[in-house]
Amino acid sequence: MKKSKKHPKIKIESFGRYTKWNRGSRDIPKILEFTNIVEAIEGNEFGMILHITGGKGSKIDYCIKHPPFKDKNGNTEPDFTGTCLVNTNDYKFYIGDCIWLPLEDKCGTWLVQVLFEGKVIAEEKFEVIPEK
Repeated sequence: MKKSKKHPKIKIESFGRYTKWNRGSRDIPKILEFTNIVEAIEGNEFGMILHITGGKGSKIDYCIKHPPFKDKNGNTEPDFTGTCLVNTNDYKFYIGDCIWLPLEDKCGTWLVQVLFEGKVIAEEKFEVIPEK
């Protein structure tokens, strides 16, 4: 794999709970609470926003490692992974998830990671706990 000559600067701008994210929109969600503890409430959105500078044209990979839970066919869901193209030299990127039913199997440790050229460049760990 050819390594990029660009080495973007990445900063975690915020992490915690956010407003509901519309995945079809260019707008990123707004921070509600800076926290690593998230209650298992349906629709609770959590993750982090990265500010990436000097990386136009770069690709970053992401991975969300989650507690084991089953899909509709009874198979254990793999970690969520993907790639994002950095469109500008001043780019904000939201990576996260929201809680959905059933709630019980979403409780546990979630690790949200962003990688550049195979190296972890940003990560946050979240504990999803039963609703208080």
